[in-house]
Amino acid sequence: MTARLTTSPPAAPPVTTVSPPDSSALRPTRAAVPLPRARGVVWAFLLRDMTVVRRELAFFLMRTAMQPLMVTIVFGYLLPRMRFMNSSYTTALLPGVLAVSLALAAVQSVALPMVADFGYTREIEDRLLAPVPNWMVALAKVISGVLQALIAASFVLPLARLIMGPIPGLSLEHIGSVFLVTLFGATAFSVMGLYLGSVIEGTQIGLLFGIVVAPMIMFGCAYYPWRGLDAVPAMKYAVLVNPLTYIAEGLRAVLIPGQPHMPLGIVLAALALITGLFWRLGLRSFMKRALG
Repeated sequence: MTARLTTSPPAAPPVTTVSPPDSSALRPTRAAVPLPRARGVVWAFLLRDMTVVRRELAFFLMRTAMQPLMVTIVFGYLLPRMRFMNSSYTTALLPGVLAVSLALAAVQSVALPMVADFGYTREIEDRLLAPVPNWMVALAKVISGVLQALIAASFVLPLARLIMGPIPGLSLEHIGSVFLVTLFGATAFSVMGLYLGSVIEGTQIGLLFGIVVAPMIMFGCAYYPWRGLDAVPAMKYAVLVNPLTYIAEGLRAVLIPGQPHMPLGIVLAALALITGLFWRLGLRSFMKRALG
């Protein structure tokens, strides 16, 4: 009688389930940076931008001041002396010319380099690798635009005054208010440049001037006072959506107080609101481009 050997089949290995890793753990995290160090990084960004402006100062002034100065020569010097325009028109023109130069410098100084940085140069990647939050990179861009706008305005104001000659009612007694309006305006248009520079592609840069800048200048009460639009009520209220209107009227209020102008409180409140709106929109689009 033979014994029958029975062997049981090998036991199946235990089945283990592996849960997918948390997606939040895969995201790169940036350690908190001490505030003094973050300030140093932002200061380095600004120092670099100002060094570039200093080296290319002539081209910077030509880019930002040429158009306002040409308007000054034609409408503030030639036409009044040819008796085609009243010489008192210069009281309305000077603040508008200053507002245009301020707006152009702020928008161009932020939007144009950013379009190139996000496009073919990819220079923005170097700044995004800095040990600071990405929003501070955007903030450095805005501050740089503000500084360049102030440089352009300080160049255009005395030169335009020299070209036009004596301007009735022009006063610099409220120099603090002049600086405040200029600072508010430069900040508003710098954050607008942040938004435009992060939503416009390099191939669409012509849209910045053809669709945004040109209508903004012509319908921004730069070459005519807002109070003068009482004759056209629909246009008087339509131009209130244009940020340039508030800068031009604010500068009229502080440079030539005797002329009709928009109340200064309304001007500053509107510019603060515009700054907050475009900072929110610009930062969102900047972060989207930076992380994409």
